[in-house]
Amino acid sequence: MEYRQLGRTGTRVSKVCLGTMNFVGSTDLDEAKRIVDEAIDSGINFIDTADCYARGGSEEYLGIALKDNGHRDDVVVATKAVATMGEGPNDHGASRYHLTRAVEASLKRLQTDRIDLFYLHITDITTPIDEIMDTLDILVRQGKLLYVGTSKWPVPLIMEGLALSERYGLPRFVAEQPPYNLTDRRIEMELVWTCMRHGIGIVPFGPLAGGILSGVYRKGQSAPEGHKFKEIGQKDGHNRYTEETMDLVEKLIPLAEARGVTLAEFSLAWLMQRPGITAPIAGPRTVEHLRSAVRASEIELTQEELDQVDEAIPPGDNITNYCTLYERMCRAVNKPEALGAF
Repeated sequence: MEYRQLGRTGTRVSKVCLGTMNFVGSTDLDEAKRIVDEAIDSGINFIDTADCYARGGSEEYLGIALKDNGHRDDVVVATKAVATMGEGPNDHGASRYHLTRAVEASLKRLQTDRIDLFYLHITDITTPIDEIMDTLDILVRQGKLLYVGTSKWPVPLIMEGLALSERYGLPRFVAEQPPYNLTDRRIEMELVWTCMRHGIGIVPFGPLAGGILSGVYRKGQSAPEGHKFKEIGQKDGHNRYTEETMDLVEKLIPLAEARGVTLAEFSLAWLMQRPGITAPIAGPRTVEHLRSAVRASEIELTQEELDQVDEAIPPGDNITNYCTLYERMCRAVNKPEALGAF
């Protein structure tokens, strides 16, 4: 397993990050523990979760798994807060009131004394950023957080946070977690080079576009039994299952087949080789899905293969709206209650 620096820090993390969003919902506790154990055995030392995943259930499963296998201090655990966790007016957001309680709750569910990397899960433009940064500073000084980062933040807000950090000596963002995959490469236009210039590691989620790049869905064919992304991918105006995405899949599958790997492995390997990328988040539902992600980490695509990908989907281009960074913020401006939505 290759290890990379986490942004502008001295901490090294595996080039693939284990995502636990499927824990509880699609993956029971026994399978979750097997996934965590095998991930660590394969060299993965970077694990991602969030308080809102199964309303705390994912963190609980991860906490149990790490307690049972005794490897808590061998992995970098990342979690998040800001998203909605209850019905109350302060059960979401990045206020000092909510973040302080959210961190305490996550520590308890994870059965740990610190969070190695704490992300602000979504933008909260209703809370002054100086309050957000000062709260993070207090939590870092208390030893409850080691590093802090952002998720789905637009460049202007990231830069605002960096400016406050520089001016007042507050904790510095070391990672950003945006959506990024072969159906939507828009972060290459601004976010990627901004993060590279300022020492912020990029830890993308959605590397398989919610399943579109798994190879399960083929043009002119019915989705296999049990796969419902065709319907789910159309919710909330996402329009991710389209003729264009299916055309892209048909262009990419021959490249994967020529390499002798699955489309999922090819797509994940491509992402690992992109400039500025620290570790894509692979969110397996089963141990076999995890093994596929590990195999992808061993693939080194040639320049010819990378050029062929660029022909299929040019740099900075998109055929889905997966990367709705600015759209999210704009919706929140007009409708603050949307801050907890995904």
